[in-house]
Amino acid sequence: MAKPASSPIPPGFHSLTVHLAVNGAAAYADFLKRAFGAEEISRSPGPGGKLMHVQVRVGDSMLMFADDFGAEFGMPPLAQGRMPYHMHLYVPDADAAWERAVAAGCKITMPIADQFWGDRYGHVQDPFGVNWAIGSRKEELTPEEIQERQKKAFGAGHP
Repeated sequence: MAKPASSPIPPGFHSLTVHLAVNGAAAYADFLKRAFGAEEISRSPGPGGKLMHVQVRVGDSMLMFADDFGAEFGMPPLAQGRMPYHMHLYVPDADAAWERAVAAGCKITMPIADQFWGDRYGHVQDPFGVNWAIGSRKEELTPEEIQERQKKAFGAGHP
């Protein structure tokens, strides 16, 4: 008999966890291992050779995904192109993580550079269309220091 959960949040998870639908979940799991050092925790096969659920750990966070089952549930196809989000990955060495991601097949969409808010940071898009921001905190800045640097970066008329 199952015992009650000791916490509403499973071990290893945070309050907010991303859960993606992708085309080719098995291949995506392999890609995440190559690009970001993901550790596969579990996978659940589904009908038609698709995966109903895959759970990986990237750094100290869980990521869940599955093959797209939209057609089976009468939903429109997955969106393609520019998505309104980025998976933000903080790592100890942004440049090393960047090189690994690019070597694994990510396309550079914003070159990695030192940013006015104190991070070494850039954007890539993975071969499955997911946008990733890769960064490392380099400096701890006050809000005033960030604002001053932002003005220098974008001009004095910037708020």
